[in-house]
Amino acid sequence: MSDAGDAAAPRGLSRRRWLALMGVLPFVAAAIPVFEFLDRRRRPGTQRPVNGFHGEYFPNLVLQTQDGDRVRLYDDLLKGKTVLINFFYANCRDGLCPVTTQNLVALQQLLGERCGRDVFMYSFTLAPGEDTPARLAHYREMHKVGPGWTFLTGSPADMELCRVRFGFTDPDPELDRTKTQHTNVVLMGNEPHERWMASPALTTPRFLLTQLDRVAGVKT
Repeated sequence: MSDAGDAAAPRGLSRRRWLALMGVLPFVAAAIPVFEFLDRRRRPGTQRPVNGFHGEYFPNLVLQTQDGDRVRLYDDLLKGKTVLINFFYANCRDGLCPVTTQNLVALQQLLGERCGRDVFMYSFTLAPGEDTPARLAHYREMHKVGPGWTFLTGSPADMELCRVRFGFTDPDPELDRTKTQHTNVVLMGNEPHERWMASPALTTPRFLLTQLDRVAGVKT
């Protein structure tokens, strides 16, 4: 005669076989995500592509350089490159942006000929209504910025989208709307290898170079 435990088992299964099956279920459940992942890899169009994945995230906006040239954010500035990015005000009222720019000028000098060849530096304005290409050119000249470092502006909506997509935001919405509280960091990225790192903008130029080389994959 069956015991009480068999009453809970499906018809046709003994209590022992039912318990054995229950013991296997957790392993089956754990394996399902793996099977689903492998299945996605087999299905066309479901894999993350080796090249160009960031093109699905970064909008290909048309921006303007300090020389008035029109460039596309992804195709011209990011695709296939190692980059260093910061956001700034040309007319910075708290004096932080000029100090940051000078620190990055020292970094650019350490890079030497690598800047504009192996590494590209970009500064995006946070005040596109004020920072015209001519004003950016003046700012660049005033700080003695060398080749390979581009200053960028565009429509307010496009520049705000750039700021958000690059992650230069504050989790506190009120602080995020306060212009004087802008995030003073630099973002370093190796687009083809999908490596990104943020660092305080006022750390020493030598430390920034070390971090940038790590992102770029340069052995030091």
